[in-house]
Formats: sequence, C-alpha cells, structure tokens
Amino acid sequence: MSHLYRHLRIHQVFGANTDVGKTIVTTALVRASALKNNTVFYLKPISTGPLHDADDKHIKRFAGPKHSLVETQCLFRYDDPVSPHLAVKMASGASENAVTVPSDRTFLNSVAQYIRSCARKCQSGHMYIETAGGVHSPTLTGTTQLDSYRPLLFPTILVGDSKLGGISSTISSYESLLLRGYTVDAVILFRDRYYRNYEYLSSYFATRGLHVLSVDPPPPRLDNHAQNAENTEAYYAKLVPAGLDGDIFEAVRHLDDCHTRRIEELDSMPRRTLDTVWWPFVQHGIVNSEADVTVIDSAWGDFFSIYEHASGSPSKTVSTQKSLLSQQFDSSASWWTQTLGHSTPSLALAAASAAGRYGHVIFPEATHLPALKLAERLVNEGPGKGWASRAFFSDNGSTGTEVALKMALRAFSVETVPALTPAERQNLGVIGLKGSYHGDTIGAMDATKESIYSCEWHRPKGFWFDPPTVSIKRGKLAVSVSNLMPTSVPSTHHFNSLDALYDVEGRLSSSLAEAYRLFVRQTLQAFNLNNEQKLAALMLEPIVMGAGGMIFVDPLFQRVLVDLVRDVSLFPTPLPVIYDEVFTGLYRLGLESAIPLLGANPDISVYAKMLTGGTLPLAVTLASDRVFQAFNGESKADALLHGHSYTAHPIGCQVANETLKLIDGLLQKEPWKAAQIKWSADGKSRSMMWSFWQPSFAQAVSHLDIVEEVMTLGTVFTVKFSGDNTGYASHCARELLRSIKGVADDGSRSSISASDSFGVHFRTLGNAAYFMTSLNTPREITEEVENRIWLTLNAQSKGIVPSS
Repeated sequence: MSHLYRHLRIHQVFGANTDVGKTIVTTALVRASALKNNTVFYLKPISTGPLHDADDKHIKRFAGPKHSLVETQCLFRYDDPVSPHLAVKMASGASENAVTVPSDRTFLNSVAQYIRSCARKCQSGHMYIETAGGVHSPTLTGTTQLDSYRPLLFPTILVGDSKLGGISSTISSYESLLLRGYTVDAVILFRDRYYRNYEYLSSYFATRGLHVLSVDPPPPRLDNHAQNAENTEAYYAKLVPAGLDGDIFEAVRHLDDCHTRRIEELDSMPRRTLDTVWWPFVQHGIVNSEADVTVIDSAWGDFFSIYEHASGSPSKTVSTQKSLLSQQFDSSASWWTQTLGHSTPSLALAAASAAGRYGHVIFPEATHLPALKLAERLVNEGPGKGWASRAFFSDNGSTGTEVALKMALRAFSVETVPALTPAERQNLGVIGLKGSYHGDTIGAMDATKESIYSCEWHRPKGFWFDPPTVSIKRGKLAVSVSNLMPTSVPSTHHFNSLDALYDVEGRLSSSLAEAYRLFVRQTLQAFNLNNEQKLAALMLEPIVMGAGGMIFVDPLFQRVLVDLVRDVSLFPTPLPVIYDEVFTGLYRLGLESAIPLLGANPDISVYAKMLTGGTLPLAVTLASDRVFQAFNGESKADALLHGHSYTAHPIGCQVANETLKLIDGLLQKEPWKAAQIKWSADGKSRSMMWSFWQPSFAQAVSHLDIVEEVMTLGTVFTVKFSGDNTGYASHCARELLRSIKGVADDGSRSSISASDSFGVHFRTLGNAAYFMTSLNTPREITEEVENRIWLTLNAQSKGIVPSS
C-alpha cells in the first residue's frame, strides 16, 4: 500500500512527543511549499479535541499569501481531547448509537484513497500528513502509530522535543522509526535557548547523515483570540518570509531533493542490477531486460511494494497520475521463509535486542541464552520431543542437511559389524525418493538422484524410489501409484477426505500398505544383492518434496520405508532416518512436524526457513542420543568436526524464539479453527489435515482442462499443468500465469476494496506453480488470491489470453 508519485512529494510528520510543535512546523512547511507555487495538501488523519483547536483549521488559517493553493482534510474527528483510541470509545459512550471503531485496514484505506484523490487533481505538489502525539501514540484500534501507518511507509519528518528530556525522547523516536523501516529525511525542532537540545541533536544526527533544522519557537499563546492570531501570523511571516529565503525554505528544498534522489535511485536499480548481480536459479540469457527486474522498495505483511519502472527515460515510468509503487502478494513466501508476514515488528525488535547485547559471539565450548533457549525448546517441547537429545546449529537448510548426512553416515559406520573398510566408508549411499532436493551444497546434492540441479562434481550415492503421489484430480482426492509397482496394484486409490488419506496408522493394515512393503523389500533386497555400495541412511522430505516440483508423497509409503530400513532382516544395522523438514516443518503444512502423522520418530531432523519468521538465515539439526553417542568419546578426531563462523548467532536464535512464541499464539485462533472445520469430512469438527485454501477453490481449479492436478495442505496450494512440456526446465506455468503479476483493474475484485488492488508475485517449478500464505494471512487476502488464480487459469483454459 506504499505510495510514491513523481509529481507529488509526500512526507509524514511524526513527533518525538505530544506538544512538541508538529502543527507549527507543518504549518511553516505548508506555507513555504505554497509560496513556491506548489499545490499543497495537508492531511490530519485523526483529530481529537474541540473543532476550533483542530490542527487542520490552524493550517488553513495560517497558510499564508498563497492559501488558495492549500487544501486541508481530516478523516476521523472526535470531540474529546484524548488519545484516539480513547476518543473513539468515549464518542461511542456519549452517543445513542454505537460508534464503530474503524479497523486498521479501514483506516489505512481511507488515508490511501485521499492520497490518490490528491494525486489525480494536481500537476505538481507537496503533501504533509501529520500524526497525533508521539510516535507510539495509539491510533483508533489501539495499534501504535508506527505500526498502524507502516504499510504506507512514507518518508518522514521527525519533530524533535526541545524541552527537558527532549534529547532522549527525540533519539528514542528516531530509533523506533528506523526499527520499523521508516526513512527519516529531516529532524526539525524549536530553538530553545535554555535547554539547547538543538545543539546536541544537530551534532548527534550529523554523524548519521541526517539533516537537522532548528527554528525559533512561536510566541506565547494569548487569551485574546484576535491578538493571538495576529501574533501567530507575524511569527509565520517572519519564519517563512515572502522572499523565499531562510531555513524553512532550505528544509523544503532538502525534502524535494530527497524525493528526487529516491526516484532516481529506483529508476537506476534495474540496469545496475543487470550489470552487477548474479541471481540464483535464473538464466541470465533469458532474463536480461530492465523490465524483467522486480524492484522491491519495501515489504510489509504478505506484500512487496514494487517500483513500477520502465526501460528508457524516467518519463516513461508508468502514468504520472498513478503511484510509482504497487502491491504484489508474495505468493512464494519469499522462497518459503515467510511465517508471520514481512517486517513483523516484534521480530525486528528481537533482532535489534540480540544485536545490541551480543552481536555475534563464538559458540564452541560456549553458550548464550538465545541459543540455549532455542535448543531446549526444539528438543524438549518442539519437533524433537520424545526422541531428540541434541540440537546442532548451522547457517541454512542446505548446511543443516549436510550436517544430518554426516551424523547419519557416522552413526551407521560406528555401529556396523563387521567394521567397514575405508573404501566402503567412502562409498556409502542413502535411500531417498526421486524428485527429492536437500540443498545446493555438494554433500546434499550427492544425496539426491541426478537432476537439473546437479553440477559437475555431483556423484549420486544411493538409491531413489519413484514415490506414489497425492493430488486432487478432477475433484477427487487420490493416491497415484508409480508404474514401477506390480501391475496387480491399482494405479489410483481414492479417499473422501484429507484425514482419511493422512491416517497413516489406520492405513498400515491396508492392502496398499502390504503392496508397498513387498515392493520396497524386494527392491532393496535386489539392490543389496547386486551392488557393492552399502546403503547407510534413509533421507526423506516428509509429505511434500518442495524444489522437486511440489510433489505430495503418500505418507503411508514413507512410513513403510522407515519401518523397513529399521528391519534387521533387511538391514542388520538399522539405518539412521533423516527427516528434512526445512520446507515442511514448523506449520508450513499446518503441522509443527510430520513426525506424529507418520507415527515414526526419525534419528535426525532438520529445520530452517520458517524457524526465524523469514527474517534471517538459521538452521537447526536435531539428533537422537544414538546419533550423538556415535561422535562422543575421548578423541577429538571422533567429534563432529563441522561448524560455521556464525554458528548459533544470537540474533537468529533470538528471532527464532520470538517466532515460535508468536506461532504458539496463532494455533487456537479463529482463522485456524475455521479452516480446519472447512476441510473436515462432516463440516463440523476440526480436521487434523487441512488448508488455508478453500476446498471449493481447489476442486474448481482441478477441473480446468489445462490442469493435470492440484494439491493443498496448510499454507501451500500447488497446481500442475497438463501437456508434454514438463519438468523444471519448462516455462509453461510461468507463461500461463504471467498476467497475474499485474494489478487487477478490470472490476473482477471479489471482496477487497479497490484501494487494496494488488498483483501476485509468483514462482514456478517447471510445469508446476505454487502459492503460499503466511500463518496469519487474513482470509480476505487469500480469497482475493484465489479469485485472481481462478480468473487467470479459467481464461487460459478457454483460450482467452488475459491482459497483463
């Protein structure tokens, strides 16, 4: 919802406290902007107190000689001179009819709509949006101003406090703004000759490259209204002289320069990026024009704020009457990391707290509270409860799985009797599934079958089964069995609910389970008989194989694999089992872990991505005591000699602890309950397996001619398209969905006001496309994304090419 216009410079005015002179400073800026022949808009979103004392009335009265160029507006006005959250309650109590408290969303939409109307009716102008009280003063719902206005993210002017204690409150306000991503373009405060806060603050902010302006304070307020008005006008006339010189005009020029530089920077970013950056997973020979570069100016909640640039001169950059920024729903959850939405304030504060206390500190033979608490939480209360004894920290999902492989292979080697030869130890293999992916590092690559991700050093070590898959085809939930299975096994098995399909314990006695057992046993027996390589571990992505194409695997097959690699008649030394839950763990699929669902504990499991709420990288590998003891001894050579410079960095651990706490608070909230009931067989109870995406939506998409199958669990919805052009190298999904990135302006919106129009930023995996929500995405947002997907794919299915 951020706004940026080439022709309309907007600044939001925050105060370090109440009664610091925000309105006086803003009046001076408005007056100066008008004297320079700009159309000027002043917005006071919320006003409390008597009308004759209202800030917007003051601005209009003292707008100066060019007052005709000034428009003022107040959106929400209340009589009592108290904090807005109290004023709206008092208004409701004083009225015979209850006064509805506008939601934060309604409030922001009102602000955004007014800004757009101003942008449409001027050729060149300035806009000042004045807040109420201090930076953390509450808005109508009680949300603090910094958080309430944050989706708009305007450049700010901070009006400092010139009185006793004002140095501290000004610096604190500045830091609060920075912690939430605001850009402070200027600090302005009164020149109090006794306290002289301006002297200290000018020096303090100069070292931070921040423009500071001090101005003379207004004269004392007089009881005689006429005389007071005359004195006030004289003050403004002196502060903002008709000759267009003085500090206020310098401040206006500085604000204009900041606005210009910001747009110039954004204009230049696509070309500079193409000239300098090497992107991951991108073919630069195909993605090579400036129009291909998505410039993300900021992010908030589930949305990117995208700069709508165009190649060539700046004048070609979108319509001058429209915002240069547009919203795009982050439907890949920024490569599956977003948990609670972008820029969650409490996560930013957690990171800042740990950075301030620790920075980074060395971890071997040491400890610190953020890491210790996180380890204890994951081992004793989280996914490791009941089986894990240790937590090993690393940098990201790939390194986490590297660690897991080292652990598993060592544990197998130590326990195997007779002892392995050096050659056998060097050639140990893993059992896995075709389509699996455990990261980009060489060891993780070697644990997967050769694929498009492979590199020159890749040497697959192991055996990979072609797994039975789960999907919704033409409205029916089914397991599709690999054609490698015996012909006596039906190729398709239908289920009437997610709970029925994912009832692994209940399905263990089924004929399909017996077929799986027979097939897996015979296959592994044949491998062991015909290959010198010893299989030493089972490595699975439970429930879903992500990067391999969002392949939902029959959990019964995975359970059978776990049971059989622990069967001593097949493997005299039971194989260590690794669950790679980097993508699926911590409620991405609606479950904290797949362990209870599969009904079989691993020996090792790996977590990353959602662990830190999408704020910064961190991974944790959990291990059982069996695995830990394989490294425990008197010789350092036997230790797990693996680590990273930033192992267990306090910032990441602190953020992870805060993330897990916030997730706990969501589990029993109404949106989760509603989604669980929607997916239940009876429509009344809470389903164990469920999705934030509507059942009717998944059903409808699965019936489209261009769609082969869909599947959804938790936050994830994936669609696989029909046709011969399949696999990761395919561009069919990307092409079919290309138009969805644009903002819908065709009247097709389902439930959200036009002020919230957004595009959908998406990623594809060949002929598969996937979409994800956060754990707290509002239902109306998910509904709108569903609507956009449906309209786009339905049009494509009918041969209608949607406009982009």
